[in-house]
Amino acid sequence: MKKTLAMVLAMGMTIASLTACGGSKPAETTAAATEAQTEAASSATDTKAEVTEPAGGKAEGPITVVSREDGSGTRGAFIELFGIESKNDAGEKVDNTTEDAEITNSTSVMMTTIAGNKGAIGYVSLGSLNDTVKAVAIDGADATVDAIKAGEYKVARPFNIAVKDGLSDAASDFIKFIMSEDGQKVVEDNGYISQGNEGAYTASGLKGKVVVAGSSSVTPVMEKLKEAYVAVNPDVEIEVQQSDSTTGMTSAIEGVCDIGMASRDLKDSELEAGLTSTVIAMDGIAVVVNNDSPVAELTSENVKDIFTGEITDWADVQ
Repeated sequence: MKKTLAMVLAMGMTIASLTACGGSKPAETTAAATEAQTEAASSATDTKAEVTEPAGGKAEGPITVVSREDGSGTRGAFIELFGIESKNDAGEKVDNTTEDAEITNSTSVMMTTIAGNKGAIGYVSLGSLNDTVKAVAIDGADATVDAIKAGEYKVARPFNIAVKDGLSDAASDFIKFIMSEDGQKVVEDNGYISQGNEGAYTASGLKGKVVVAGSSSVTPVMEKLKEAYVAVNPDVEIEVQQSDSTTGMTSAIEGVCDIGMASRDLKDSELEAGLTSTVIAMDGIAVVVNNDSPVAELTSENVKDIFTGEITDWADVQ
C-alpha cells in the first residue's frame, strides 16, 4: 500500500512538473514575441524619423505635395502666380500640378493634412492661416499683410463676390454693408486687406433672406461680415454655403444663391453668363509646411518645381 501510494505521488509530481514546464513555454514565447514587436516598432519609428528629420539642419526625405480640388479659386490663383499653369498648343490653360499630389477639398482639410505630415507642403488663404501649420517665406518675404501692402510678398489675389441682375433689396443692402467703412473694418480686423470703402453704413431695417455660396477661402471673412450685418439688421437672415469658387459662380449664374464667392478673378465665361464681380478684399496665399519641418524659406522656383513634381525630396531643394 505504501509502495503504491509512493508511486502515485511520484507520478503526480512528474505530471505537475511537466505541466509547469509546458505552461511556461507560451509565456516565454509571448515575451519573446513582444520583445520582437517592440524592436520592430522601434525600427519602424527610426526609419520614419530618418525620412523626415533634418540632416545637418537641412530638410530631407520625400515631399508630400498637397493641393486643392480643381474648382478651388485658391488653387487657380496659386498655379497662376507660381507658373505651375501653362498653355498648350491650342492656347488652352493646363494645370501641371503633379499627379502624385494629395487633393483636399477645403482650407481646413488642407491645414489638417499638413499638420499631420512632417514632409508635406501645401497652400492656404493667408487670412485663414492658424498655428497648426507654418507659413514659409517666399523669395525672402514673409507672408504678412504688411508685406503684401508693401509689394514685397507677391503671392496675393482678390476675394470677389459676384451677382446677376435682379438682386433682392436685402442682398443689395448686404453688399452695401460689405463695401462700407463698417464692413471693410471687419475685413481688416480679420487679417485681410481692404481695397477702400464707400463710407459709413446705416441699418436698413429690411427683412428677408440672402444666400451666399462659394469659396472656402472667402467663407471665414464672409461669416464675420454676416455676423456684423445681422447684428444691426436682425430681420435679415444670411445663409453662407461653403464649397469652392467655381461652384459659387455656377450657383450665382443659375440663381441657386444670391451672391457667389470666388477667391480668384472671374473667368470670361462667368462674366459672359451675366455675372458682375466686386472685389471685397485682397488676400495672400501662404505656402505652408508642418510645424516640425525645418523648412523656413523657399524661392518661387522651388515651389514651382515641387508642385510640378520636378523635385520630390526635400534634400534636393537648393
